[in-house]
Amino acid sequence: MSAREQTSVLERCREKLRDITAAYSLDDVELQVLAQTLTPEEAIGTPGRRDFPIVEGRERMIEAVVLGARGQAFTDSPAEFIGRLGYVLELSLTSNRNRALFVATLNATLQHLNLVEGTAHCRDDDPERCAVEIASFARKSGARSVGLVGLNPAIAEALVREFGAGAVRITDLNEQSIGTRKFNVEILDGRTRAGDVIRSSDMILMTGTTLVNGTFDDLWNLAQHEGRMTVIYGVTAAGVCRLMNMTRLCPCARN
Repeated sequence: MSAREQTSVLERCREKLRDITAAYSLDDVELQVLAQTLTPEEAIGTPGRRDFPIVEGRERMIEAVVLGARGQAFTDSPAEFIGRLGYVLELSLTSNRNRALFVATLNATLQHLNLVEGTAHCRDDDPERCAVEIASFARKSGARSVGLVGLNPAIAEALVREFGAGAVRITDLNEQSIGTRKFNVEILDGRTRAGDVIRSSDMILMTGTTLVNGTFDDLWNLAQHEGRMTVIYGVTAAGVCRLMNMTRLCPCARN
């Protein structure tokens, strides 16, 4: 493995963000980053279905605001923060808390600079429309089977409708979901079965939350090694995908 591959994606994004802030003279500004935890209603409104992790309370959304621009990130370790951008740029990215704060701030900063769009989650009935568009994209890409890394129930259901249960495989880290069946597909343990799913699927749809929970690099590197078409979905990955030229799908995201 090359030294570049050994350096985490978030560390590489940190270096890119440092260069960007210097280029736009943001390093000379007393920037204040406000990060706060959103309620489910603040994050995604009132969707018709109630089985989203954030609605069930298994995840939270934090929102960073940089010069009026918003950036969001899903996490299981929400924390609030008020401080300088420079502090966030020096955070140790070894905990879910710090990774979430960094990713949300990255999204907000790039949104302020008009370098990325769609850094705030869609609301109300839009998650259902988003799922249909993602499933349609997967079909049009030529995939015959899809591995969904991170259980998003709306996307899972749309994929099963599009491809059939036998062509969809799903992993998750939530102990309450592992071993259950959703839309006639067994939810596999993401800690031990993600490799099997990647190797047996034409396309990998990976949640951006993997950037926060620390699993992204291994999953991404394996998918690239296996030559799998890999698409990241969700608002969390907005800035990272922009800086790393990765394909991201988030059809209904807002600014």
